[in-house]
This record gives sequence, structure tokens and C-alpha cells, in this order.
Amino acid sequence: MSEDNKPSNWQQAIEGEWHGCPSLFEHDGTHVGTNKVTRASEFKDGRTTYWMETKFDATGPLMDRFEIGSRMEFGVVDSDQDRIYTGPDFVGSGRPFGLLVDSRYYSPGWNVDLRTVNHVVPDLGMQVYSSQLFEADTLVGVFNGLYIVTQDHASNPATQQRVSDWIEKEKREGRTPFNLPVKHAGVFSGEFEVYDANQQLVGHNKVTIHHRPINLLHSEQTIEIEGVINAKWTAMRTRNGGSHQFHGPDLYGNGKSYGRYLYSTRHEYGKAHKMWSRETVVDADYTMVCAWQFIRSSKEEYTTFGVLRFEPGENVLAASYVS
Repeated sequence: MSEDNKPSNWQQAIEGEWHGCPSLFEHDGTHVGTNKVTRASEFKDGRTTYWMETKFDATGPLMDRFEIGSRMEFGVVDSDQDRIYTGPDFVGSGRPFGLLVDSRYYSPGWNVDLRTVNHVVPDLGMQVYSSQLFEADTLVGVFNGLYIVTQDHASNPATQQRVSDWIEKEKREGRTPFNLPVKHAGVFSGEFEVYDANQQLVGHNKVTIHHRPINLLHSEQTIEIEGVINAKWTAMRTRNGGSHQFHGPDLYGNGKSYGRYLYSTRHEYGKAHKMWSRETVVDADYTMVCAWQFIRSSKEEYTTFGVLRFEPGENVLAASYVS
């Protein structure tokens, strides 16, 4: 709880009931089902309680593992520095960065350690959610999906219908593979908030990505960042199913996609510097909600996040012919 016994900025930002239907993936990226979720973090009488109601619809062993048949509730020591989860369902903590929280915690009932990233995006009217699920350092599954918030779901039929429509949309679209434009060159652009390692907003970055397909599985991208961070990197990207690679010359690394989400690590050549990223394509226009963390000398330096919108250019892989 904040020192003045008021809810933190993050707690105020997530007020209301959140509704979603995250997809469930095996560690190899196989889509095995969904989980209809209603959840809220509620501040009352000086205490914060987080509750979550789930309804899994999945196949295989993960269904038995995660559907425990009971509403989850756990206490939260709330502050803008750390949100500490005090059980019984989840034990651990989360770090707020403005409208994004990066949480690491443990579920005794599921026997998984989770890294959960929640990003509220007011411009898009949604929260972009994901949880990577681990046994120690071994990934065993992934949850991810988009949520909307309501204040009157219990009493307003129109709100109930909006939520129902959203859930059905998420069920359909949650398994959509992560893809960037396969045939069209173009430019992604947007503005990211930038937070330092002390979770303080220190400014903004203008982000531009020049994208040009080489063939159906390869593309070249140049990332330009201006603002708090100033950098320019070019790398060739390859995609083989859900596996992605970055082949330099400036960035080397790899990524794995789970539905619409791509998780990547890229290392800057010749420097003790890397970038962890979670990138989510949220519509058919390739609008991409990004969370990028910059790590220097194995220490967190900046956490940045924002929305990139795509401006398509030339179709560089149009139909070819034999003369």
C-alpha cells in the first residue's frame, strides 16, 4: 500500500473488471485451447485484493494442470515501486512502469513460476497480457491474449454483449500466427515511453522500423530510435514456422512466437548490450504493441513500450513471370 494509504497509480489505472479469453500454448508453440477470464484488483478498506475467475477449454495435460475449479484470490501489498503478492494463489511481485507492469511470481496450485507482462493501451481500448510459465528455468507453456475493462458488467446488458462479442473474437483470433508483412515493404512508426531501472519516466523515444521482404521467409529491417536512446540497427530476419532468427550485421538473436505474440532476444554486435522484446500484432493492419527492455552488462537499463503502426509501401514480391 502506498504511504498515504491510497491505491497506487497502477492500481488506479486497472480499476474495474477485466474480461478476456487468453489462448493456451504448449512450450513448442502448439495452440491447445483458451481460458475465459474475469479478473479485478480491488482496493477496499485499506487493502488490495486480486481475484480471478477462470474457465479453461483446452486439450492435453495442461488442461488438467491449470483448471483447478476454484476462484483465485490473493492479497497485494500495493505500491508504485513493487506490488507484492501474498497468496495463497500467487506469491511474488510485480514492478509497475507507468501503464505496464512486469511481474515474476509463483503459483503453488499450478506449480509454475510466471513472468507476466500487462500493458494497458488506452489508445486501443485494451490491455495486452501474457504469461510465460516455467518450472525453474524450463518453459512449460504460455498464456496470452487481449482484455477489455468494464465498470458495469453485472448490471448493463449492452456491456455484457460487448464482453461476449470480445470473448468470441478472442477465441477466433488468439491462435493467429505472428507475421509481419510478407510481401509488402513499408515503415512501422510510433512513440514509446522510456523508464529507467528505478521505474522513473525519463522521456520518450521515436521508433521507426524500415521493413523490406527479401523472400517469403526472409526480410531486412532497420530499427531507428531517437530520444532518450539513440540507435540504428540493421538485421536480416528469418522465419521458420514459429521460430525467428536475427542474422546481423548489427543484431543477432532469436525469437519464438505463440499466436499473435513474438518473444525475442537480440544482442548488439560488439557490445555488452541486448534487447528483450514482446511484440504483439493486434489487428489485420499489423498494428504492433511492443514492450522492449534494454539490458547493458547484464543489468536492466531501460524499459520502453508503445504502439507501432504500419504504413505499407511497395509490393516487392508481386507475381513473377517467365518471359
